[in-house]
Amino acid sequence: MWPPAARGPPGRSPRRKHPGLLPGSRRRLPHPRVKGGAKTGRSPVDRGRAGSKHHLITDATGIPLAATLTGGNRNDVTQLIPLLQAVPPVRGKRGRPRRRPDVVLGDRGFDHDKYRRMVWDLGVKPLIARRGTEHGSGLGTQRWVVEHAFVHLHWFRRLRIRWEIRDDIQEAFLALGCALICWRRLKSLRQEFSGTLCSVATALFRFPIGNSRRR
Repeated sequence: MWPPAARGPPGRSPRRKHPGLLPGSRRRLPHPRVKGGAKTGRSPVDRGRAGSKHHLITDATGIPLAATLTGGNRNDVTQLIPLLQAVPPVRGKRGRPRRRPDVVLGDRGFDHDKYRRMVWDLGVKPLIARRGTEHGSGLGTQRWVVEHAFVHLHWFRRLRIRWEIRDDIQEAFLALGCALICWRRLKSLRQEFSGTLCSVATALFRFPIGNSRRR
C-alpha cells in the first residue's frame, strides 16, 4: 500500500525531498513518470525518444573485447579511442601480453582524420574506408562479424531494451552479456575439439598402426 500523497495548493503538485522517487517500505522506488537516466540521449532512430547506445569492439572472429555505454545521440567515432584503450591484455605467444591490435577496421562512419591520427598514436594501424569510395572488400564482407556480435548481445532482453535508470546497472548487464558470449564460444570450441579427439581415437582403434602384442 502506498502512503497518501501530500496535498498542496490547488494547481500545484506536491514537492518531494527526492524528485522522481516514491517512498517504499524499505527502499526508494522510481516514479513511473520518470524517463531516461544517466548516459541517455535523444535517439535519432526512435523518434527522438531518450535511449542509450552500445559500442562494441571485437576480434576478427566476433569475440567481444570491450564495450561502452553512451547516450543515443552520441556518434560512434567518439568511442573509438575509449574502446581501444579498454581492450584488456590478451595472452598469446610467450612474452608480455598484448594490449593493442595490429590493425583496426572501421566503416565510413569513422572517417575522420583526427581519429586516424589518434589511432596511429596508440600504435595501431587504422583501416577505415573513405566516404564516397567503393567497397573494396565487398559489402559487409568484414563488417558482419561485429553485426553478428551485436545480434548475439541484443538477444538478451535486458540489453535489447534498457529498463534501468542507473547506468552502472546497464553497464553490468552489458559486461555480463559479453562474458556469456565468450563462454558460449569456448563451450562450442570445446565440444568440437572433444568430437575431433573422439573421431581420431576411433580411427586409430579401427586401423592400428602396429601390433603391440607381447610374445
